[in-house]
Amino acid sequence: MNYFAHMKPLTVFGSSIIIIVMLISAVAFINTKNEIPEQHVEIVLRSLGHQLLLSAKDSSSRVLPVKKINESKYQISFQNNFGFISDTLINLVERTFKKNALATDYIVSLRICKQNETVLAYEINSQTGDLTPCRGRTLQVGCYVIEIDLLKTNKFNFFLWLPLIIPLSFVGFYLQNKFLKKEEKEPAIDNNDYIQLGSYRFYADDNVLTKDDNNITLSEKETKALKIFAENINQIVEREKLMKEIWEDKGVVVISRNVDVLVSKLRKKLSDDNSIKFINVPGRGYKFIIG
Repeated sequence: MNYFAHMKPLTVFGSSIIIIVMLISAVAFINTKNEIPEQHVEIVLRSLGHQLLLSAKDSSSRVLPVKKINESKYQISFQNNFGFISDTLINLVERTFKKNALATDYIVSLRICKQNETVLAYEINSQTGDLTPCRGRTLQVGCYVIEIDLLKTNKFNFFLWLPLIIPLSFVGFYLQNKFLKKEEKEPAIDNNDYIQLGSYRFYADDNVLTKDDNNITLSEKETKALKIFAENINQIVEREKLMKEIWEDKGVVVISRNVDVLVSKLRKKLSDDNSIKFINVPGRGYKFIIG
């Protein structure tokens, strides 16, 4: 019986670990699914380049293949020279990224091809604030390269982690209550106010039986009944006495069957000591024997 009592919290803890691992795996899977495919990024950036050429009234030249410079930075280059206004690039990037849900935080740099000189750069960042250039600048016809760095955002998504937080909270609450109850049931080491019943120590004030450092909790009625029996070892305890002192003194009317059920519960809780017996005396009550 005590083995299974010890196993219950371990079972709960083990199940909780499994749930946590499954939820973390699910979150990782969701994050993986939410990663934007490389091909989609290239298509969106080429579309951006074409729109920029169209705004410059160039519908014949083409956008060269998009180059990936590093993990997050991409380069858009063009077949022919062209000119445009800075606002056109800024507005096109914002509109295209929003439409395709490509990125909310990014850095855009416009460079001259041969000199590799930056002529325009700005940053859109929801965390640190936007750094935008002077608008309305006219960029003369020339060879340009656009570099776009898609900044990764590390936002805490509360709703995504909610399925993980809820079971953790329940596990914490369960374990806290379990340990608190255990501490409440545990008699103090220096508490010598107990009655020795065979191999058990009976702490009537704490409603606890102890045996081999194991605690057995008693109900209030079980404690009252066992105290009466402990005061009358090897003597017949009348049913009427038990009914009166346990129930009737509190204004509760019961039948003798209630006494039988209560004694049966005490038998089970004291069953690890074969020297302890409750003997039924027909027509009278019970005799509590030790030895």
